[in-house]
Amino acid sequence: MKEQILKEFKQQFGDGGDIRCYFAPGRVNMIGEHTDYNGGHVFPCALTIGTYAAARKRKDRLLRFYSMNFEKLGVLNSSLDELKPDDAAGWTNYPKGVMWAFEEKGMNIPNGMDILLFGNIPNGSGLSSSASVEVVTGAILRDLFGFDVSNQDLALIGQFSENKFNGVNCGIMDQFAIAMGKAGHAIFLDTANLSFEYAPISLDGAKIVISCSNKKRGLGDSKYNERRSECETALAELKEKLSINSLGELTEEEFEANKNLIKDETRIRRARHAVTENQRTIQAVAALKANDLALFGKLMNASHVSLRDDYEVTGIELDTLVEEAWKIDGVIGSRMTGAGFGGCTVSIVKDEAVDTFIRQVGEAYEKKIGYKADFYVVEIGNGPEKL
Repeated sequence: MKEQILKEFKQQFGDGGDIRCYFAPGRVNMIGEHTDYNGGHVFPCALTIGTYAAARKRKDRLLRFYSMNFEKLGVLNSSLDELKPDDAAGWTNYPKGVMWAFEEKGMNIPNGMDILLFGNIPNGSGLSSSASVEVVTGAILRDLFGFDVSNQDLALIGQFSENKFNGVNCGIMDQFAIAMGKAGHAIFLDTANLSFEYAPISLDGAKIVISCSNKKRGLGDSKYNERRSECETALAELKEKLSINSLGELTEEEFEANKNLIKDETRIRRARHAVTENQRTIQAVAALKANDLALFGKLMNASHVSLRDDYEVTGIELDTLVEEAWKIDGVIGSRMTGAGFGGCTVSIVKDEAVDTFIRQVGEAYEKKIGYKADFYVVEIGNGPEKL
């Protein structure tokens, strides 16, 4: 891949100078959905698919961007003196947002750059192509200009840029999973205080299969911010009696005993999901440590039901993928992953059932939805690296 992006870089921007190459992964969340902004736990892992980049410093303030995924757009020009969100800038708002965030944090970027990107994460799939672009941009800036920032800093800067520059009120999970990825492990992260541990994922005789619905969704214009606000209101209502800072602090029993404080049935359901999903995530990691993959799978299934019924973020596409997966022998667990309203599901499938899974789920999905789903058998990989 390095040769490919170098060749394309030289074609678009010319030869010469110190051209460097980088990679940042995508991520999939195994369990713990819509808990990250509710002070709960998440359990994501980095993937071996992600975003490749080639970059070179310039002597002026010009920024030139090219994406091999959006070839028709050609080279997009900007400047370090124009770091503000711009609808016309399209995908370049993500790397520009990170540059803006570095400067906001007191790290002055002295020179412009030529940057080429290529992602092999399906676009709009919910595997965090945007966070992958943010982290790879941070890795470029750190390396080219010698900024003293850790991988965890890259995650926080990426989230800051997405919140403040791109106006998407995302939690920390995506950037953290990508920046802190470790091969063969998922990250058990407490989003309330960023304490975390690596938990080995031992899928002896099974694979992780991502099913991409190919229903496009935009995070900013989806109901993501609405769900977040419903949870914030529910928390404020619970705080009238309880001294808590987040829904993630409650056990299921505490929630059930106090849910009547929440004045609206919909908000009760939203908060119930945040509380029960956090507990499921804690139980799921314990199950993995005990080598109980069957229990982990059951918790994945229960997570999807909660996201469908209480949080209402699944939709017919994701429900079809999951419900068809549940019918197949050899599927240990299956659930939607990511923000929802389209995007992907994640399933743990026994090796001998993978081909059947892809064929049967694919056929049933196309028959019901009218277009094809895509399937990816994925490996768990490391965080960002210089190639």
